[in-house]
Amino acid sequence: MIHEAFTSVAPAEVLQRAKQFFAERVPNTSAYPEREGPSFLTLRGQGGEEIAISVAAGAGYTRIRASTLFFDQALDRFFSTLPAANKGAA
Repeated sequence: MIHEAFTSVAPAEVLQRAKQFFAERVPNTSAYPEREGPSFLTLRGQGGEEIAISVAAGAGYTRIRASTLFFDQALDRFFSTLPAANKGAA
């Protein structure tokens, strides 16, 4: 499933928070970095399941897109920890 969110947090910080969240806050189904770059992060977890996250800076916000087959609920929980973006009329 593909998930999307908008936050006021900078792209690099979103990726850092994702690494920490999935390593520490999801104890039964932790996921750890497999590949990463300035605008993406791939985490690998239980049974080889994957979480792919990409970030893109907008005008005063960061757009986050993520896909996973197994970590949907955990991904929604991660998004809920991020402050929402005020995109205004953008």
